[in-house]
Amino acid sequence: MARVAVVTGGTRGIGRAVCESLLRDGFTVVASYAGNDQAAQAFTDETGIKAYKFDVGDHEATLAACQRIADEVGPIDVVVNNAGITRDGTLMKMSFDDWNDVMRTNLGGCFNMAKAAFEGMKDRKWGRIINIGSINGQAGQYGQVNYAAAKSGIHGFTKALAQEGARFGITVNAIAPGYIDTDMVAAVPDTVLEKIVAKIPVGRLGQASEIARGVSFLASEEGAFITGSTLSINGGQHMY
Repeated sequence: MARVAVVTGGTRGIGRAVCESLLRDGFTVVASYAGNDQAAQAFTDETGIKAYKFDVGDHEATLAACQRIADEVGPIDVVVNNAGITRDGTLMKMSFDDWNDVMRTNLGGCFNMAKAAFEGMKDRKWGRIINIGSINGQAGQYGQVNYAAAKSGIHGFTKALAQEGARFGITVNAIAPGYIDTDMVAAVPDTVLEKIVAKIPVGRLGQASEIARGVSFLASEEGAFITGSTLSINGGQHMY
């Protein structure tokens, strides 16, 4: 029986590429999404992957949705915490809601999904939790104290949970993408984007498929000895 993988924010961008990659690897894949029903239906029609609508920042809703997935599809073996939002602005202009919304979804969503799936993984002595961080959680970014804090928190969350899961066959890792050619990056003004690309040693934006390949490796049997790690896929833009 194929292992079940849940990818949050899985119907577009990096999430969609991850879903398609894991499907090719033989997983039974489920995507979550927050709001765009039409896009989610198109995703399911095009890929054959089921999409479940719930807010990963809502603890009780996430627990209920993951139980529904387990009942309808099968026990969750792989969690890819990809869902994320931005509410950019300098600290002086940032409202508490801007701060709280990003922390709730980007970091809280990781906790909620892990909480929903961890016990079952422990009982089955196998699991993979892969958290999508960010180069901006490693290096910081002007006008993103909320986003950078949440993504940095993901990296710490990963290292701590990895220690809890290791003896149960559960690996917990993070991927920190650089600037990837997605809708979010496409919204950046051309003049700003040119400056960003100029700082990337390989001279281009990354592709969502390149992040997805990293996820696929960490989700595989071959990735069993890797845990508590952050894989930076950023074209050399930030090295440490």
